[in-house]
Amino acid sequence: MTAGSDRGVRAGPIGLARIVITAWALLGGVSLVAVVLVNVLSVAGGILWKPFPGDFEMTEVGVAVAAFAFLPYCQLTGANVTADIFTAGASPRWIAGFSLLASVVALGFSLLLLRQMYLGMLDQKAYGYTTAILQFPHWIAFIPILVSLVLLAVAAVVTLIDGSREMKA
Repeated sequence: MTAGSDRGVRAGPIGLARIVITAWALLGGVSLVAVVLVNVLSVAGGILWKPFPGDFEMTEVGVAVAAFAFLPYCQLTGANVTADIFTAGASPRWIAGFSLLASVVALGFSLLLLRQMYLGMLDQKAYGYTTAILQFPHWIAFIPILVSLVLLAVAAVVTLIDGSREMKA
């Protein structure tokens, strides 16, 4: 069982965080489906009539947004990449300690990325960068990515709380 899969949805802020993070990941999936549809239309358009202009630009934006949308859910459910070979013989207490450490690292990583991506968004907006064909402003794509990073920090705090409870048990 993964670190987060045995926990039910709790009431209160932690339960709400779990619901919001799950919904956000589903929206990331919708974004990915939209990217696939744009590419299908573009390929079909290239064969039958006229290709969709800027399809690669929207693919780039959509995949980036989707990838970041999945990060909080992966943290919350313990679905991130792990090296179980090193912990196969470890006690549940040691595994809980490693999970706790991973949550601290994820929290620090999410806050660092949040800061840097926010500054990057401000630069993109200040300089008016846009995509070449559709003239889509780059900074707009940063907004859902920043939301994802905030949710990643929230997920890291939730797993930190869960990990500290497991350490006490």
